[in-house]
Amino acid sequence: MPKLTSIQTGKGDDGTTSLTGGRRVPKDSPRVVAYGTVDELNAMLGVVCSETPAPQLLVRLRRVQNELFHLGADLSTPEEEKSRRPLPAIEKAHVERLGKDIDDMMETVGPLENFVLPGGARSAALLHVARTVCRRAEREVVALAREEPINRVAIAYLNRLSDALFAMALVQNRAQGVAELFWDSRAVPSTE
Repeated sequence: MPKLTSIQTGKGDDGTTSLTGGRRVPKDSPRVVAYGTVDELNAMLGVVCSETPAPQLLVRLRRVQNELFHLGADLSTPEEEKSRRPLPAIEKAHVERLGKDIDDMMETVGPLENFVLPGGARSAALLHVARTVCRRAEREVVALAREEPINRVAIAYLNRLSDALFAMALVQNRAQGVAELFWDSRAVPSTE
């Protein structure tokens, strides 16, 4: 467990940051952008947790927040450094657990009639926002994977997590007695 003695170093004042292993890179490098968005997602989940989600979701959300730290450590460590600096990483078991969570939650919710409009209860709406941040993180990790070797399980994890966040939003609306709004594909522009 790392011990943080100071959070202010000034080393990044020149627009660079250190990856695990010490290599300095620009703060807008694809690797930093990817794990930065994972950090943003984690912060968004902290907001969701502050909204008092359904108890069964809070347990899952806290677990996911911890896993996102694993993912951040994984992404901030170049592959060539991983044998020298073993850190937590995202593994296939994390992806499988999310898949089971999704199946359990969707069994509770039941089949959907159509595409769901994001919204409902405030905590459910925030879960939808978190889902879109997760999708952005996934796109950024895919872009990173085109440039540098990464743990490819990270992509599967983020893909599954976005689905889990969608299911959580549905469960939260149900727990709060809020009906889902569905996309009306036949809607026409109003003449008013």
